[in-house]
Amino acid sequence: MLAQPHQQMASLVEGVRSISDQIRALDRAGYKPGEIARFLQRSYQQVRNVLVSDKRARERKAASAAEPVGGAQVRSASTGSVRVRLGPGGEIGLPAPLRDALGLKTGDVLFARLENEEIHLLTPRAAMKRAQALVRQFVPEGVSLVDELLEDRRREVEQERQDG
Repeated sequence: MLAQPHQQMASLVEGVRSISDQIRALDRAGYKPGEIARFLQRSYQQVRNVLVSDKRARERKAASAAEPVGGAQVRSASTGSVRVRLGPGGEIGLPAPLRDALGLKTGDVLFARLENEEIHLLTPRAAMKRAQALVRQFVPEGVSLVDELLEDRRREVEQERQDG
């Protein structure tokens, strides 16, 4: 009866060179630390140390993905910088305080642009405001583009009536 689990464990670690990687493989398969220690003929403490060390490394990695630059606390999402990591395929995760401050949720669209070797992310609303400010530079003060457009359309309609 004991031969079956032993064979399964042996197949899981076949070709795995380091003891630490064997411990990880067996842990991922759901074996308990005591079982792993007995099978690999290692101390329980060695197995535990590998698994605890891995858990801590995962926790540090998760915490550093949203860690403020310089270790300082971000007082508000609009001030300070937040450190993010580039993931597989170039993805980045925006920390919750930034998403919350902008009201972003999964699937929302952001616009990215490169400016002076900096990446700027804009919400659609911010991109619209930026575009409006750009256009506003070329419109003389006191001129309403909406009023001019409406007047042009009225003239076109009137011209079509006369021609048609």
